[in-house]
Amino acid sequence: MFSYSLSRTALVLGLALLSAAPLSANDAEEFNSYTQGRTIHFSWEGQAYGAERYLPGQRVIWSFLDGRCVNGEWFMEAGDICFVYEDRPEPQCWRFDIGDSGLSVSIARDDGSVLTLRERLSVRDEMVCLGPEVGV
Repeated sequence: MFSYSLSRTALVLGLALLSAAPLSANDAEEFNSYTQGRTIHFSWEGQAYGAERYLPGQRVIWSFLDGRCVNGEWFMEAGDICFVYEDRPEPQCWRFDIGDSGLSVSIARDDGSVLTLRERLSVRDEMVCLGPEVGV
């Protein structure tokens, strides 16, 4: 009885792992296909929030549209799109949805609330990256 139960549990776990792996790969492929080569501008509660340029090799450049840009990379983890940046090496993982109104991403905050950013589809703003700050 014990070995049957153990074998059945192992089989169920194995099938769950097999069915989960292609989903993550498909999500990463969908995200990459949608974003690759684009600069996407995001809004939060109807206001401009920032922009991200998606480069080959899962590399990105983020800006809060203040002229300062930060290089980073993205990767898929447990169905989320995670980003690490040169000034913030701990991953920031977002749920994403691609629909008729574009890309939206959501992240849980430390206080339990959720921050949701939405793609601004008709944007004429440029993502400007100023050079490094040099002082006297």
